[in-house]
Amino acid sequence: MKAIMVMFDSLNRRLLPNYGCDWTHAPNFKRLSERMVTFDNCFVGSMPCMPARRELHTGRYNFLHRCWGPVEPYDDSMPEMLKEAGIYTHLITDHAHYWEDGGATFHERYNSFEFIRGQEGDAYLGQIKDPVIPPSVEMPGKMGGRNLSKYTREDWINRAQVHSEEDFPMVKTFQKGLSFMERNADQDNWFLQIETFDPHEPFHSPQKYKDYYPHGYQGKHFDWPPYTNVEQTPEEVEHCKYEYAALLSMCDEYLGRFLDKMDELNLWDDTMVIVNTDHGFLLGEHGWWAKCVAPFYNEVAHIPMFIWDPRSRTAGERRESLVQNIDLVPTLLNYFGLEPTKDMMGKDLTETIRNDQPVREALLFGIHGGHVNCTDGRYVYMRGWVEGGEQYNHNYTLVPMHIRTRFSVEELRQAELVDGFSFTKDCRVLKVPGTGTGSKPRTNETFLFDLEKDPGQQNPIQDREIEEKMLDYLVKIMEENEAPGEQYQRLGIQH
Repeated sequence: MKAIMVMFDSLNRRLLPNYGCDWTHAPNFKRLSERMVTFDNCFVGSMPCMPARRELHTGRYNFLHRCWGPVEPYDDSMPEMLKEAGIYTHLITDHAHYWEDGGATFHERYNSFEFIRGQEGDAYLGQIKDPVIPPSVEMPGKMGGRNLSKYTREDWINRAQVHSEEDFPMVKTFQKGLSFMERNADQDNWFLQIETFDPHEPFHSPQKYKDYYPHGYQGKHFDWPPYTNVEQTPEEVEHCKYEYAALLSMCDEYLGRFLDKMDELNLWDDTMVIVNTDHGFLLGEHGWWAKCVAPFYNEVAHIPMFIWDPRSRTAGERRESLVQNIDLVPTLLNYFGLEPTKDMMGKDLTETIRNDQPVREALLFGIHGGHVNCTDGRYVYMRGWVEGGEQYNHNYTLVPMHIRTRFSVEELRQAELVDGFSFTKDCRVLKVPGTGTGSKPRTNETFLFDLEKDPGQQNPIQDREIEEKMLDYLVKIMEENEAPGEQYQRLGIQH
């Protein structure tokens, strides 16, 4: 048996034809709904990038205990479990966060891995001279006399290396993925993870994909929106949305090449295929850009997912069951004949794929230090934190790393060595005061939305009975996941 996960970053469900969008050019995504099972109620878990990827190793939430960081020494890693069981595992990715401090322990969980450099602000080329950058491009953080961040500077150094479509990191990632498939099509027992950073910002793509979305924009260069409120003109917002759509269409092109290779190599008979993402992205909706700083509206939290399981051979059908990426861990383990560990909280989707068997009543999602969100598929409850709740927020870890830095000496001076949780396997852990990723939602207001009556989440409702029901779900799932006691204090919940 074989399995392939094709993972995109920031793939917007609402811009795919599979979910009703009629203006983006994405015929190969449409092919997925013909060839695989389409999930209609898939939600994020822990936000954003690497917290979501830790969940794809461990099958349990990250955000209740820790901010962004590596795989922990006590974590059960699904790719590593496969490797130890004799299933060959290979990671191909251009996702630069894997080779920063906060992603440092992921890649060695696989038998082998290939990194493609040059996405976003990936600092991989040594260049002292400033690159040529359009005058209108600005981002916070001064460097070189302009209001440019280090990562903006690196991004434009990287863009200068792109002379043709074949030079884009996503293209190289898929090419290497197809090469692995060709080399190993006649072999058995392997798991391949093809993971591209796109369509994550910046929305950089060749002109031929932009040509799918002609519009009369004459404004400044704008393909990398800030993580803040929308302050741009309607024309700029529309243009940036089209820039995203162009990159989405480029993703579609290479997804199509993957699907063609599956056909060419006759891999469908014995290969599970998963196409998924970590989260969506706000493109001006609710007056916000991006993710993390705004509450996790469905534009970010409600994500696409597609699965082909050669055992049931179910294709062209849709599933309403409530699922998350943590469920892929026990599903893949089951597929290869392995049992999930007792610490894995995800649910095996084998029967959900086959006949839409439900696996849960409700689920949680969120970011460390932000709202704890709960949905049952009908309602979304965003529980905000109380004033001063930051004092009740701690990181529990043995690998004290942030995204691109180690925990500071000042942070570690406040650390305590405390008893861990059942999933830390009798290890004591560092308890370090912290505010999370550094980019949590900027409002602590609690919201309740009825998705049936208000799918766009424009009008929060006040309904004590429904809120109490959703709060009961939230507390139950927090308890099941051994949320630290102070999380309840942070949220103002009597417990």
